[in-house]
Amino acid sequence: MNKKLIGYAALFIGIALLPLLGVYPVFVMKVLCYALFACAFNLLVGFTGLLSFGHAAFLGTAAYVTGHALKVWGLPTPVGILVGVGGAAAVGLLFGLLAIRRSGIYFSMITLALAQMLYFFFLQAPFTGGEDGLQSVPRGSFLGLHLENDLVLFYVVLGIFIAAFWLIYRIVHSPFGQVLTSIRENEARATSLGYDTGHFKLLAFVLSAALAGLAGSTKTLVLGFATLTDAIWTTSGLVILMTLVGGMGTLVGPMVGALVIIALENKIGDFGNWLGELTGVAWFNSLGESVSLVTGLIFIVCVLAFRRGLVGEAMALLERKPKPSS
Repeated sequence: MNKKLIGYAALFIGIALLPLLGVYPVFVMKVLCYALFACAFNLLVGFTGLLSFGHAAFLGTAAYVTGHALKVWGLPTPVGILVGVGGAAAVGLLFGLLAIRRSGIYFSMITLALAQMLYFFFLQAPFTGGEDGLQSVPRGSFLGLHLENDLVLFYVVLGIFIAAFWLIYRIVHSPFGQVLTSIRENEARATSLGYDTGHFKLLAFVLSAALAGLAGSTKTLVLGFATLTDAIWTTSGLVILMTLVGGMGTLVGPMVGALVIIALENKIGDFGNWLGELTGVAWFNSLGESVSLVTGLIFIVCVLAFRRGLVGEAMALLERKPKPSS
């Protein structure tokens, strides 16, 4: 068996054991949701070379659609998730048809503009709850499993994440994935070989949007609400940061980046209080209110010192390590 597959299996077994070791299941589920969001984004930017500034639109669309389907329409949980993913894929198709015609910064700015238009739609639309958001979304049941129990929901979310990760793995290592990589490396050459690069980029964009939507649907299921934060431009920036910190173009990198950023958002206050007690500097006690400052500093450090991200640099270090002579 491939060593990488064994490593992935060990990783997921370790994650599955976390609640049994006393880690709060909701925190791990939140990390998994954002890790899936980052993996979906990485499929587009890391393996296709398309930098989207509006990926929060797909996360937010699926979050609202799934929440509305479960709370108002009363659909079964699996159907509600599928409807949310379908909504995100449809928005991705529309965005892709408009944005794929351009490249570079022009492509990125078009995705940002379209995402902001969708954000203001969500702000005004009655079914989203506006600034109050869509609250009290029921979890329901999944294939006979009652999801009100956090531990049961955790294993369902983990199963969804593993299935999505396997799909991304298969895409990347398929002939289709090789074409995407060739487009990233040299689109002109891919075109000269007879590939319709616009078709491949559009399909990659829709796949990435659908997977980002799956992250949004599961996030709504876990937290029980969908808000404008899911669709705002800063969330698009957050997923870029996760991917860069973890390692763009690697499969595990976005997961590591999501863990780092979400852990900072949730634990930086406790860490600041500990530093305040240790050093006697009162400013550290307010560190929890300066999450953006800390994440910005981490971004600067990663750009300057870890150009390939944490996982990318670790892989490069292992490749440089001399093999023992036989």
